[in-house]
Amino acid sequence: MQPKLKDIAKQLGVSTATVSNVLSGKGRVSEETRKLISEKIREIGYRPGGPGRALRTGRSGVLGLVLPDISNPLFPAFAQAIEAAASRTGHGILIADSHGDPIAQTEALQRMIQRGADGIVIVPCRGTQVSSLSLPIAIIDSAATPGNSVCADHFQGGRMAVEHLQGLGHKRLVLLGHSRRSSVQTARIAGMEAALEPGTRADVFWLEEAAPDFAALAGEGATAFAATSDLHALTALTRLQGAGMSVPGDVSVLGFDDLSFSAQITPGLTTLAQNMPEIAAAAVQHLLLQLDEAPLPAPRLIPMKLLVRGSTGPAPNDPKQNKTTQQGDVTT
Repeated sequence: MQPKLKDIAKQLGVSTATVSNVLSGKGRVSEETRKLISEKIREIGYRPGGPGRALRTGRSGVLGLVLPDISNPLFPAFAQAIEAAASRTGHGILIADSHGDPIAQTEALQRMIQRGADGIVIVPCRGTQVSSLSLPIAIIDSAATPGNSVCADHFQGGRMAVEHLQGLGHKRLVLLGHSRRSSVQTARIAGMEAALEPGTRADVFWLEEAAPDFAALAGEGATAFAATSDLHALTALTRLQGAGMSVPGDVSVLGFDDLSFSAQITPGLTTLAQNMPEIAAAAVQHLLLQLDEAPLPAPRLIPMKLLVRGSTGPAPNDPKQNKTTQQGDVTT
């Protein structure tokens, strides 16, 4: 069992403040006492860094991050943002991948606790709820998720997506989600449906249940496809192009999350982007407030940004729109 600060102080006949000053390099301590304490620290196996901080404060200086699928291009970006936010507060990060498995998620959380994490940021598996743990947690998911700490405003993002398409004259839309079990995806679809104007028709498809025939839908009159992820928007775009359709001349395509490939494909993908740095900073701050036993703010919703690229354009044969679109990113 690792000795506590007071145990070391008692063994050496000094105050806990004196031991703390030696560990931190602060305060006035005689050279003889400093040498005595330093030798005792080495004797018990002290190493500079995290263990020293744990000895001084009872904290490891390490935060955990549990992600649902590190192979998804979205989550490495999340990990980078969390690591940067944690680093600014002097903390390191341990990362675990639950592989979308609730059992693996539970095991990953327990490993984080065993390894002495001060707190854990969790992006939960689809359809799961994280029960209370023995240390601070910050959940990043959706406003509907119990215990959610901070997240992008997915509902608002859905509204912006459909408002953008309707503004281009599109009246027949196809909305694509992957799974009804995802609170993020259902929030985005709900926002899209809430923005529909009279006279606009939208058909919703969940790809986990059945993939639609994209070309057939376009042949039946659909002029715009809005997907809850750039990954699925890319599927729609490539299949439509493979069927000989022009994007955006014949049909427009829009996605979510501004994944790494989204600006690189042709045409560039119009998308809704999450503010990763702000979400990460809020999640880390949520953990630190709990560690300091400070009052917690209400769950935060961070607005999304629309990035307009070449995959969306005026609806074909819409007299209200001219046919020229400006390429490049436009944020709103």
